[in-house]
Amino acid sequence: MFRLRGPECLGRLGVLALLLACGCDAPSPRGTGSASRAEPRAAGDREAPLPAPGRVEPGEPAAPFQLTDSQGAPFDSASLRGRVWLASVFFANCPGPCFRENQAIADLLKDIPDPDLVAVSLTCDPDNDTPDVLRRYADRFHADPARWKLLTGDMNVIREVANKTFLLPAEVGVHSERGVVFDRQGRLRGSFHLLQADRVELLKKLILEVLAESSPDAPAGETP
Repeated sequence: MFRLRGPECLGRLGVLALLLACGCDAPSPRGTGSASRAEPRAAGDREAPLPAPGRVEPGEPAAPFQLTDSQGAPFDSASLRGRVWLASVFFANCPGPCFRENQAIADLLKDIPDPDLVAVSLTCDPDNDTPDVLRRYADRFHADPARWKLLTGDMNVIREVANKTFLLPAEVGVHSERGVVFDRQGRLRGSFHLLQADRVELLKKLILEVLAESSPDAPAGETP
């Protein structure tokens, strides 16, 4: 599920179809019929990505990015090196799906207490989701700011990171409900839907496997 917020989003109905290819159940604009799940759809001059499959062979490390966390502090993705991270997109005013998505993340962090696991959640409504709003939202999940980074900033940066790094579509108030795993070297390793219990179990299994891999800074043959 997703939600469009405010009249400024009405012109973005063209992005609805692409969400069908990325795991969100979206109503089709009247008269257009259902979009295919097989191919991405264009959003303006941008083409949304297809989500990563459940497991991905490691490729190149993710491009670095900088945003602002829920404490109002600058966040640099370089700080994630050597840690496994679970990426997602949400917004605080989302009535139900985002809460369930983030509850799944909170449960994963609780079930896997390893401090080397960090959740990285981007808001797709940065005009409303200020650091203070995100801090209060994080409190609902008793989130440890050291292990769960709720990030805001310029929407252009958020869109770029979501689409090109997370392989998740993001527009204002529009998002996918998948969790994406990156390894200690910042390489994408797979993604699963966060609102399906069986997929969350597969996501948990993938995270544990990636956590068990060697740190890029560890001596050869040494595990973290």
